[in-house]
Amino acid sequence: MDALGIVSLVLIIRFGLGAISYAAQTPGGLFAPMLVLGAQSGLIFGTVCCRWFPGVAASPAPFAVVGMAAFFTAVVRAPLTGIILVTEMTGSFTLLLPMLGACFAATLVPTLLRNAPIYDSLRERALHPPQWRDVS
Repeated sequence: MDALGIVSLVLIIRFGLGAISYAAQTPGGLFAPMLVLGAQSGLIFGTVCCRWFPGVAASPAPFAVVGMAAFFTAVVRAPLTGIILVTEMTGSFTLLLPMLGACFAATLVPTLLRNAPIYDSLRERALHPPQWRDVS
């Protein structure tokens, strides 16, 4: 299995385990897994783009940085926070324009689909927990 296959498999496993952890209401953190999933998805996309269009990009690493900011933005709906956070973490000031475009799309799509940001969903879940009934 090549590196692209391994990264894809790890992405699927991490994404699945994150959803299971979130559904089970177990503490596992959201912040770091969001950044890792975004970087992995960007790396996969960048690798595929570099293989299909070899003259367009020299390396898939910038795609990972942009993917990190876009995934964070899609989940949290804080595009400026995502861009500033990833720029400070990576020091990649030359990627501000690609991050801006990707974060705009990452904000637009979930908003049009009427999906709530993750922290709003968590707040609602904490304020109104499900009521368990005794069936016996």
